[in-house]
Amino acid sequence: MINIREIIRNYTRVLQIARKPDKEEFVLTSKICAIGLFIIGVIGFSIFIAFIVLRL
Repeated sequence: MINIREIIRNYTRVLQIARKPDKEEFVLTSKICAIGLFIIGVIGFSIFIAFIVLRL
């Protein structure tokens, strides 16, 4: 059975530990995410072009 008090206590504990990232950490995380999205996009585009060239 779900114990609501325990869930709220766990959420409170997580919120106490969590902190807002500083500007440097946020910028670094954003850059890493952008690079990852770019790489995935390049891979997808390459597959798309390969299918066009091979006429599959």
